[in-house]
Amino acid sequence: MADGKDDPAVFTSASLPSDPRLLATVTNAYLGTRVYRDILHVNGVYNGAVGDTHRADIPSPLNVRMTVPGAESLAETFTLNTRTGTFSHVLQSTDYTATHQIYAHHSLVHLMAFSITIQRSAHTTQPITVQLRTPFVPKSRDLDLNQGPDFQGAHYVYGKTLVPEVEGGPRPTVHMLWTPVPQDLTLRGEERERSWEFLTAVAESEEEVKRSYSKGLALIAVGSLHSSHAHAWTMLWRGCCIDLDGPLPLRQALYGCLYYLLSAIPPRGNLGFLFHGISPGGLSNGTQGEDYWGHIFWDQDTWMFPNILLFYPEAARAVLEYRIRMLEGALRNAQEQGYKGAKFPWESAATGREVCPEEIYGAQEIHVTGDVLMAFEQYYCTTQDQKLFREDGGWELVGAVAQYWCSRMVWSEEEQCYHIKGVMPPDEYHYRVDNSAYTNAVAQRSLNFAADVARDFLIPVPEEWVDCAKKVKVPFDAEKKYHPEYDGYSPGEPVKQADVVLLGFPLMHPMSSEVRRNDLEMYEPVTEMDGPAMTWSMFAVGWLELKEVQRAQSQLNKCFSNITEPFKIWVENSDGSGAVNFLTGMGGFLQAVLFGYTGFRITKTSLRFNPAFPDDINKLKVTGVSYFGNKLKFTITKEEIRIKVTESPRDPPASPLEAVLEESGQQFPLREGTVSLP
Repeated sequence: MADGKDDPAVFTSASLPSDPRLLATVTNAYLGTRVYRDILHVNGVYNGAVGDTHRADIPSPLNVRMTVPGAESLAETFTLNTRTGTFSHVLQSTDYTATHQIYAHHSLVHLMAFSITIQRSAHTTQPITVQLRTPFVPKSRDLDLNQGPDFQGAHYVYGKTLVPEVEGGPRPTVHMLWTPVPQDLTLRGEERERSWEFLTAVAESEEEVKRSYSKGLALIAVGSLHSSHAHAWTMLWRGCCIDLDGPLPLRQALYGCLYYLLSAIPPRGNLGFLFHGISPGGLSNGTQGEDYWGHIFWDQDTWMFPNILLFYPEAARAVLEYRIRMLEGALRNAQEQGYKGAKFPWESAATGREVCPEEIYGAQEIHVTGDVLMAFEQYYCTTQDQKLFREDGGWELVGAVAQYWCSRMVWSEEEQCYHIKGVMPPDEYHYRVDNSAYTNAVAQRSLNFAADVARDFLIPVPEEWVDCAKKVKVPFDAEKKYHPEYDGYSPGEPVKQADVVLLGFPLMHPMSSEVRRNDLEMYEPVTEMDGPAMTWSMFAVGWLELKEVQRAQSQLNKCFSNITEPFKIWVENSDGSGAVNFLTGMGGFLQAVLFGYTGFRITKTSLRFNPAFPDDINKLKVTGVSYFGNKLKFTITKEEIRIKVTESPRDPPASPLEAVLEESGQQFPLREGTVSLP
């Protein structure tokens, strides 16, 4: 079991999990692998035609195991330190300590590295040798790899992916340089301590790979390769942290979720590469037949994005820029299905075309298009970044989505409203249904947002957008006062995952607290117990809204059966099936704390909050909340809420920042400094 007695952010174990899928991951926004895995992946590099496209497997020079042959009574530990983004393996005897560290450099995203350090204890003088076992072979089933000349002591291979996603589509070239790994390393008798560093550089051009490798060598020369990486992680944690005075498993879960999610986001400043989004299992996974092939789903926009946005709007913008670059593919998807505007694919990879291997999802699970737009809306409300919309393609995307929803609706003479027919809701047990409550509500929200942006930019709002938004049917049973999942849903029918409960949050669809409660009570008992991991977080948020704190906690506690030891890797389903390193579930869990316990709600006009948390939590501190260019720190106890403005934008907005207390509607102006509310 993990032993994190002292620090909830450090996961240590004397052994590795028997299932290699549950090993810790080391990734940055561009490169990723699991420790001791023979392959790594590059963000946005896929191989294979539409239904088969998957992350291209690149042979990993980091797959090295350190052993000491013939040694007696060695103490062995494996540690993931989420504070420094570093995995380490330590072998300790009475005579020496050997440490193997592995990491993906957070700020120099083209670099991954490992080091071996041998340190002797005072009383010995004989040589100490560690063996390095590596099965590395520079071959790939997804790339046509060629050997190039060595560069500054590194071996070099490069090659194109074999099959483009669509005919004439991109076939990126991958270039890799790596430090050759010897079979063993020896600390000589007269040496007390020595470290050896091994670099891997990967890029999509020869120039970039050589530049990155040289940069790595220069940092090694001054002894600061690992410290520059650790510093980047320190800065990352400084800008965003959730700390609570509460049970250790909960604190460990939060650090684990944040580590794996933050590992996937672009660093601050100029990226130097095009970010291709975040898949359910992250960059460490996504080979053929695993973790949905590394494709991008609504998981990114609905489940991960709100957490990223709250802390790192710049990284959130990169996620949206990926969707903007995929707009052309989305326009083609809609056209092929006979509709106008843009239909985002259920599964997206390098082109924005539908790459789901099974046709039914691409054809019917269309709520993803609204989910994409909801991320744009949340970003707009949080940042007021008009440039993304006016100059960088955001408005074209917004307009195209509105157009799609209008063309997807049909008028019902009988009911005098618009219907959306033949869809699969988030609950994938049902398909070809009419008027999915979630799908129609998200379509309505898309249209309302599009009209709002048009008004802000003084663009005439098409009548059709207003009409369709006003008259689209969102099923409601006036007698039972709840939302049926779709036309003809019978209470008690089993549901695969969170669906109607998402109307309350994140959709914030207008309803009374009685209806909100009825929805929760109707769907909680019929939702698949072992279904996808993000489900129970959303039930928890619902109960927290209603101040039913214990009920919320019992829902959130269900998530712990999806967290594996010792490295807090999430599995999609609690029986261990589905995706691993399931960032979607982690995103839902973080939202339950970030938006549930605090009650944060981002609206057009304000950042609202309405805290509620269980008895075993005494204090919750959320550092680094971004709003309109300000950075805020919230400290919430049972007695008071303190809000501190830690950073303000250089050009403050015309209207001053203020906090609004939900229950009373009281307004508190926020300036640099701290305000306390009872």
